[in-house]
Amino acid sequence: MTLPVADHWFTATKIDADTTLILEPHIHVLEQANMFLVEGTEKDMILDTGMGVIPFKPYLDSLRKDPSKPIICVSSHTHIDHIGAVHEFDIRLVHPAEADEMAAPSGLTTLFRRDMPETLLQTFLDAGYPPIGELLIEALPFAGYDPETYRLQGAPATGLLNHGDTVDLGNHVYEVLHLPGHSPGGIGLFERETGVLFGADAIYDGPLIFEGPGMSVEDYRATFALLKTLPVTIVHGGHDPSFDRARMLEIIAHYEGLWDQQDRADQRQSG
Repeated sequence: MTLPVADHWFTATKIDADTTLILEPHIHVLEQANMFLVEGTEKDMILDTGMGVIPFKPYLDSLRKDPSKPIICVSSHTHIDHIGAVHEFDIRLVHPAEADEMAAPSGLTTLFRRDMPETLLQTFLDAGYPPIGELLIEALPFAGYDPETYRLQGAPATGLLNHGDTVDLGNHVYEVLHLPGHSPGGIGLFERETGVLFGADAIYDGPLIFEGPGMSVEDYRATFALLKTLPVTIVHGGHDPSFDRARMLEIIAHYEGLWDQQDRADQRQSG
């Protein structure tokens, strides 16, 4: 297939004084993850690193007020769309449940639909995502780029983040929340002073994926129970636009309703 050549690979949008949303607009929407740069007084943080189709850190440094400042790379979990450029960073943090997977990725590691299990593709369709073509990219990053050369590299963690730990940037201190369900070691970051929650793929305003390798509805229910207790003001999810606490509760109620309905159907079938 012939793909157009992209004018630019990344986009950046300031969402508050210290936070920038970065996207890869030419990735299929299923794998088009939100990446968040937070610039602190002492350290900067990048939450998730996209697909890693082309080098990310040079672009990221071009956005930073002070590229010489230390930067922490936090991986919310280890799916391909969240750790693509993790190997470009010196400080790499992840939950211990997914440290091995980040060091040596075993899931999808290419840009080709052919390498995705048919059952997983059907899960995405059932969730409401559009069909995926031959490739996960919809343009080339530069003329002559060969998608066959792409491989998700991963990298060993330099530190681990457990529930209750903190990520301290100086003027921003984020509490680490273990939010399994979408993945075993999924984490979010919550700033209690402002009510800002980086929810990653535990919650976003789009079709949530809760059936597949490493996923658990039971764990997801516990994650939602935790999120409902938080004094959230705004949620920056792993995909799609940000939203407020009221919308967060609507999303949670929707999926809890789906799961309750499925539980009742399963009970009738087994009884």
